[in-house]
Amino acid sequence: MRHNVTGPFASTGREVYIAEAVRTPIGKSHPERGWYRDMHPNAMLAACYTELVRRSNIKPALVEDLIIGCTAPFGEQSRNIARNAWLQAGYPPDVPATTLDRRCGSAQTAVEMAAALVASGTHDVVIAGGVEHMGHVPIDSPAKISELYGDPWPAELRDRYAFVHQGESAELIADRWQLTRDEMDAFAARSHQNAAKAIADGRFVDEMVSMTLDGQLRPADQCVRPETTVDTLANLKPAFRKDNGRITAGSSSPISDGAAATLLCSADAAYRLGLRRRARILDQTTVGVDPVIMLTGPIPATRKMLQRNDLSVDDIDLFEVNEAFSSVVLAWQRELRPDPDRVNVNGGAIALGHAVGATGARLLATMVAELERREADLGLVTMCCGGGLGTATLIQREPT
Repeated sequence: MRHNVTGPFASTGREVYIAEAVRTPIGKSHPERGWYRDMHPNAMLAACYTELVRRSNIKPALVEDLIIGCTAPFGEQSRNIARNAWLQAGYPPDVPATTLDRRCGSAQTAVEMAAALVASGTHDVVIAGGVEHMGHVPIDSPAKISELYGDPWPAELRDRYAFVHQGESAELIADRWQLTRDEMDAFAARSHQNAAKAIADGRFVDEMVSMTLDGQLRPADQCVRPETTVDTLANLKPAFRKDNGRITAGSSSPISDGAAATLLCSADAAYRLGLRRRARILDQTTVGVDPVIMLTGPIPATRKMLQRNDLSVDDIDLFEVNEAFSSVVLAWQRELRPDPDRVNVNGGAIALGHAVGATGARLLATMVAELERREADLGLVTMCCGGGLGTATLIQREPT
């Protein structure tokens, strides 16, 4: 059934469409076995740019802006990687670019900002997405930079909030929602099983930029372990609380490398340039939550999307809720009560990997492709973000 959802962009008279959405295979961040160990992150993002141009047959000079998320814009990812990757791909230097950081929600926020530019009439065609090479720019890079240039959390701020590591935040969520180790292991095993089946069925083909990595063509993701079961996960030790912890490496998303990007356009641009209108962005939001427990943002973000569009959970055909940790999605499910068979149907970050600055665009690419495969109507993508944020995007498949 097709829902009549107006969305906030209707008041501008300019609807915003996803013309194309692609992602690279996600690789392990490993110095010896990681697929991207010898690749600069510019090349990862450039591969997405090139695939968008190829699929859409658009002239690169017609792209009016590039908005790219990256959570660690240091070293190889510094000096505006959004632009560096574009130039490295050989595209026109008159196309501007910006790189932004909203922690794990960076790529989703990049898409949100690009959609707002199109809806406002500022631009007609924008590329938005994200990139993260966690193997070359480790997740603890900000801490090392703080040693040289100062702490982002000075004493005055620490007096207000007892900041903790995200792993401890995941444990706090397990505490508050009384989630058991068995529940979280079962969810993690489901993620691997769903992802393995999706790969076997070729479900990621439509969103994937096939790349030759480590001497082989890689049409799927490196981190998925089809053999994962509840029994194998039960053998893992707690990762963050040594004595009474319930979160393990198995119920956490692995450190990963990857990139993803979307091509957004107005209806007029789609008509003039012959672009597809695969899905319409109906609504989008970001919320703030407590910065200590930090990872509960998908709960109020989802509620906000549903309430202001007069929708119920049952109206949404598919959900993509980022699997930073099992406890994040399980707490969201406890609160929202969705049909679990509509949630992360092709697995999630626990199995596929979580290249943090790219994941939001990766989720949208997966969502658009799966809505098309099922000929479904509405999809909702939501993420938790470090520092106490939550992002959400509501999209509707365009009938062919």
